[in-house]
Amino acid sequence: MTVQLIVTRPRAQCAAWLARLAALGVDAAALPLIEILPARDAGPVHAAWTGLPDTDLAVFVSPNAVEQFFARAEGAGWPPGTLAACVGPGSAQALLEHGVPADRIVQPAADAASLDSEHLWARLEPRRDWAGARVLVLRGDGGREWLAERLAQAGAQVQAVTVYHRTGPRLDAAEQALLARVQADPAGHAWLFSSAEAVGHLQGLALAGQRAIATHPRIAEAARAAGFAPVVLARPDPEAVTRALKGL
Repeated sequence: MTVQLIVTRPRAQCAAWLARLAALGVDAAALPLIEILPARDAGPVHAAWTGLPDTDLAVFVSPNAVEQFFARAEGAGWPPGTLAACVGPGSAQALLEHGVPADRIVQPAADAASLDSEHLWARLEPRRDWAGARVLVLRGDGGREWLAERLAQAGAQVQAVTVYHRTGPRLDAAEQALLARVQADPAGHAWLFSSAEAVGHLQGLALAGQRAIATHPRIAEAARAAGFAPVVLARPDPEAVTRALKGL
């Protein structure tokens, strides 16, 4: 029986994921459960670009942070002395596409147990003495503070800049019809979650027994709490997700 994978990533990322999954032989469809919009106040984003040459490290929390930050670049290039850090391959690829040299990008090791702040810090901590370093954390409205706290404890001057904000899903007619088909035929579908917030946007739907793939243990916990079962873990790349789907 063919199982269709439901990709719930933000709309701007879905097309690339669907193309890569299709190349791997996966039947997939997009159902964006988070909408990404520009920062409500563009002033801090412009100020971050102005000060970027004097910044030692810019941490991008997601591909959305990369896209929204570079949308305000206004022709500016990446300063040669600034490192760019991220937790996943999608963000790293987006940085490369926006001209950040590969040797300036820091991310978790290829064989890291999971792609998260903890494994990113394992690569950053030994790279230099962080006392006095100037660090930008480029993120959405809110988010996990763990990495910023580690950097601050190491003596860095850390500034968080909101470069985008998230809203709930705004499904068009075709996407609403897809959601109805998934609800009517749970055995024929599996969900892919890269955000616990996306899981929360399904609150109120009958989810018990629907299968899911999660890209981090915290997201898996949220999916199980919402009623998904079974829930399996996979790294956030199409090849790993394809293997996990076959396992389901």
